[in-house]
Amino acid sequence: MRMRVSCQDRVGLAREILEALEQFSININAIDAGSKGYVYLQIPAPSFDQLQELMPMLRKIPNVTDVRTVPYMPSEREHYAMEVLLKTLPDPILSIDLKGNLATANVSALAVLGSELNEVLDQPAGNFIHGFSFQRWLTGDTVLPQATKVTINGSQFLAEMLPIDLPDEEGTSILAGAMIQLKSPARVGKQFKALRKQSSGFETMIADSDRMKHLLDEAARMAQLEAPLLILGETGTGKEQLARACHQASLRRDKGFVVINCASLPDNVAESELFGLAASPGEVVKRGVIEQADGGTVFLDEVADMTPALQVKLLRLIQDGYFRRVGDDTEIKVDIRIICASQKDLSELCQKGEFREDLYYRINVLNLHLPPLRERKADIVPLAELFMEHYSQQLSSPLRQLSSDCRDYMRNYAWPGNVRQLKNAIFRAVSMADERGELTPEQLRLPSWSEGFGYFDQEFEGSLDQAVKQFEANLLRRLYPAYPSTRQLARKLGVSHTAIANKLREYRIGKQRSSS
Repeated sequence: MRMRVSCQDRVGLAREILEALEQFSININAIDAGSKGYVYLQIPAPSFDQLQELMPMLRKIPNVTDVRTVPYMPSEREHYAMEVLLKTLPDPILSIDLKGNLATANVSALAVLGSELNEVLDQPAGNFIHGFSFQRWLTGDTVLPQATKVTINGSQFLAEMLPIDLPDEEGTSILAGAMIQLKSPARVGKQFKALRKQSSGFETMIADSDRMKHLLDEAARMAQLEAPLLILGETGTGKEQLARACHQASLRRDKGFVVINCASLPDNVAESELFGLAASPGEVVKRGVIEQADGGTVFLDEVADMTPALQVKLLRLIQDGYFRRVGDDTEIKVDIRIICASQKDLSELCQKGEFREDLYYRINVLNLHLPPLRERKADIVPLAELFMEHYSQQLSSPLRQLSSDCRDYMRNYAWPGNVRQLKNAIFRAVSMADERGELTPEQLRLPSWSEGFGYFDQEFEGSLDQAVKQFEANLLRRLYPAYPSTRQLARKLGVSHTAIANKLREYRIGKQRSSS
């Protein structure tokens, strides 16, 4: 039970309150007199009859103005408020005493240490955190704030250490220990990038694998050029993010970056959305996004799904920089850079007559091929840790760690949905995980998938002969642009040119130009 005694300060007041409680054989569990004008008491709950006598007796004490029960004491509220704050902070927070022993650890810190609270309390911090001598620091002549790199369970962190100073009766500061805040490399990097006034955009992309490092080096050089750029890659590989990075690293960074998803444009409004609409010559009804992006960059996502009519207008725009609004005869000049992206093989579509070959060569002046996540395994865990840190902050959830089994599982998974699938899996795991602890493979809830076979729960329809023919046709369509004669292609595949000619005829593979 908690009681609040409202009173005016007087020598001997506390003694008289204690004497009143003593008459009823009531012990005091805690007393809080930090708030001016109030004394808070925590006592074992008395009987109803005792309470009926005790309250009037306390009110009769000189300088006591009121006595009432309260749900909590101020020190309790501050204590639990601090616990809630430490619990919800995504960064690991610990405190140590003057001997360098752990005194407090929030949920995120326990996840990093891989231990329960009762396993770390009063244990030397050096048993868990390696690379810094806490005891030597605390016993120095002057204890100043420190920031250094440390290692915990094989992972590196930046440790920021602040001394805890408490005032004595004379107001002099007395060293009582220290607080330690741990930050992962991903979080440190994110904070550093946020402070940079100018950003090239490429630092937002994880590139620990050699293949991605090489790709970003190429992209950084291509970003400075004005020629059209084609970005190819499977769904979810980050084509739009790469296009934005190229824009941010270009001389057009201060102008607009306009994204147009060609697959989602309705056929009846696609042309007016892109190029604008005029009610009559010279009477503008709406300016299109191409015109609005003047001076900047236009990103055409899934350009393979663009209609034949729009392909013609885009070809003209790339050739000379002019276009016409729908319903208008006036030609408009714009200064834009075109970046296109596709998950489909445009050269194969050209062979089928489904994409203009002349447009393909216009947009494919420069090209980048984003590798699927399964081909950049060194990036998988760093990406997962980055997403975990992001969603832990977003959801006000403790920062968790990946278990060793989870790391191995993610590196060996095929990731058919690429970075997008990884991001969604981490969000689901962070939002549904227990209060603390390491993430496990089971919490990712990934469907079984195998390269070349797809998801295990999808049944294959068709015969073996049909599957072989489908593979054969796809292989020939990919190779034909590079080996456009039957003899060259036959030599490449180690078969007769007659056999290749028959296969090309059977699968209708050959030079087929658009009639548009």
